[in-house]
Amino acid sequence: MEVVIVPDAKAGGELIAEAIAQLLRHRPDALLGVATGSTPLPVYEALAAKVRSGAVSAQRARIAQLDEYVGLPAEHPESYRSVLRREVLEPLGIRMAAFMGPDGTAQDIPGACAAYDAALASAGGVDLQLLGIGTDGHIGFNEPCSSLASRTRIKTLTEQTRVDNARFFDGDIEQVPHHVITQGIGTILEARHLVLLATGEGKADAVAATVEGPVAAVCPASALQLHPHATVVVDEGAASKLKLADYFRYTFVNKPDWQGI
Repeated sequence: MEVVIVPDAKAGGELIAEAIAQLLRHRPDALLGVATGSTPLPVYEALAAKVRSGAVSAQRARIAQLDEYVGLPAEHPESYRSVLRREVLEPLGIRMAAFMGPDGTAQDIPGACAAYDAALASAGGVDLQLLGIGTDGHIGFNEPCSSLASRTRIKTLTEQTRVDNARFFDGDIEQVPHHVITQGIGTILEARHLVLLATGEGKADAVAATVEGPVAAVCPASALQLHPHATVVVDEGAASKLKLADYFRYTFVNKPDWQGI
């Protein structure tokens, strides 16, 4: 696992956006796994700026969803499909036809989960999966004690998560779904490159457990230690509890320029 410490969220967004741009220059039809939430926004903004400037084209790129609410219509403004259309596809000039996601309105949810796993495999697998991390170490909606071999499946949202997400539903928790479909940890680990972005001191404990702690289901993100190409990008706040922070800084500064992240 490579850990890259950057000054702030903007710098992290620029670094990851350039890695995605390099991938798209090499493989224009790459399948990009994307996440929702505020953490990845600097990545999407920096990548959109590159597209507008002509530094890279994303027109042939394909997009794969990490998770989705169950029972929320796809056209609902707060479905993750709608959010990603606004924040990723439209700014990058990618057609909805190039978008892949689980069907949260399916009558057979387990079947829809299995179908999404199969669709990802049929598409050749995810080339680069962008991840955020929760303060408890969750990735996607894989909460603590999720199986490290788990596949795409339905999960029940905690009451706190529903309270937190109520701000997107006019402050009304009753509008927030109780369930989501999420890629499992085993599914996530099949992507060729995992890139986790974490910012702020509130994520420092989770980052330390992910990077320097044991691989354990109590910290789902620690499964990234098992991946052959995982990159953790953190700002100074999120890196504040890393014992090996100086080593991580040294290795990044002294790595070959051609290697990228």
